[in-house]
Amino acid sequence: MSRTRSAWNWGAGIAVASILLAFVAAPAAAQEPPDPNPGSLTLTASMDFLNAYMFRGIRQDDTEVIMWPAADLGIAVYSGDGGVKSVGVNVGTWNSLHTGAAGSDGPSGKLWYEGDFYATLGLGLGGGVGVSTTYTAYTSPNNLFSTVKEIAFKLGVDDSVYLGAAALKPYALLARELDTAPGLGQADAGLNAGTYLEFGVAPGWAGEAASLAFPLKVGLSAGDYYELAGADHTFGYFSVAGIATVPLGGTTSFGAWNLHGGVEFQALGETTEAINGDGHKVIGSIGIGLAY
Repeated sequence: MSRTRSAWNWGAGIAVASILLAFVAAPAAAQEPPDPNPGSLTLTASMDFLNAYMFRGIRQDDTEVIMWPAADLGIAVYSGDGGVKSVGVNVGTWNSLHTGAAGSDGPSGKLWYEGDFYATLGLGLGGGVGVSTTYTAYTSPNNLFSTVKEIAFKLGVDDSVYLGAAALKPYALLARELDTAPGLGQADAGLNAGTYLEFGVAPGWAGEAASLAFPLKVGLSAGDYYELAGADHTFGYFSVAGIATVPLGGTTSFGAWNLHGGVEFQALGETTEAINGDGHKVIGSIGIGLAY
């Protein structure tokens, strides 16, 4: 994504509507009340607190408190028994608020570092296969980076039907930066628009009292995404995390609430290490989520 470099050389980072994977709910108990919102619209929202914000291995801020409010509206457009099992549309916003150097304690004096807006078209196919296309605009209300525009394609497989508790739920993501210029509209603030490639799995365990997830992913440059001194480096970062989610009070007329938190470790590549000044990063988070 294209961002101008700040005085602290964040390099550029973009925020993602992908937030350390905050899972919304564990399986429902047998005596839990019926879904208060069984229609075609689903609202999810969350508020998370972190010690650091890393976007695809690129540090945005690791000073003081970072807050991530987010909201998503899901629309179930179609469901059937043909080759396409379901069609859904999601629109939403994801934001990053900072009390430290990238926010109210920085040169802008403003808390709101990043505001992202996205729209996704998703298709559910046979065999647990899902494909989606997402357009995202990453903006900076306090003007610490230039707006980044991106189109992303994702292919995922829910293999729990075949593997049960041993399911890995693998996925691949390809994202391309749009409307760029040298130093602008790019995650690395490089010369050329970048293409990002990500592979991941999300094994886990779910019970009535809590659920656990252990997502792993690797972020790669498929072309000019991790530029450094005129050279593009393929390996961006490797991430492994542990996340726990605890339902709060079951499903109620006010929706299903949960408390979630976790720890993520990132091992960084040559470009991301040069930008961050270190070869690894540990990120802790805690938050609350709602599905209605």
